[in-house]
Amino acid sequence: MHKKTDNFKNIQAEINRYSIEKRITPVIIIDEANYINNAVLNDLKMLFNFDMDSKDRAVVILVGLPQLNNTLRLVANEPLRQRVTMNYNLDSLSREESLAYIKGKLSGAKSTMEIFNANALEAIINASNGIPRLINKICNSSLIIANSKNANIVDSDIVMLAVNEIELG
Repeated sequence: MHKKTDNFKNIQAEINRYSIEKRITPVIIIDEANYINNAVLNDLKMLFNFDMDSKDRAVVILVGLPQLNNTLRLVANEPLRQRVTMNYNLDSLSREESLAYIKGKLSGAKSTMEIFNANALEAIINASNGIPRLINKICNSSLIIANSKNANIVDSDIVMLAVNEIELG
């Protein structure tokens, strides 16, 4: 069994090899990073600390919910936060952006007919608070319910059934 420090050295050696020999900057994306505990964040800080080198050998992208910012603001994570080059927060979509988002999704699915009526769209936007993941979830659930009811158009009643189903599930 390898020790953690040995694993770190092996990973760092591979990152250096890609960066120096192959001139490739590895990109490491960690999704749902808001669930990472402080010990793992400290490991990340140690893992990407390259001999006090000012060059970034790799790009690490932490993706997560707003709680991630709160975690990074903790005193224990200050050294890691100081290494953050860029911080971007995706706010909720506005009403207009939400409408465009839904219409863009429908267009991407090659839909040429009205699927959601105006009241359904308003209900989706209100229930989702403009959060794209929730918009997707509500739309998908609404489509399944509409199909089970043999409905040609999703209305606000179907959206509310979908919202209730999502909240219970």
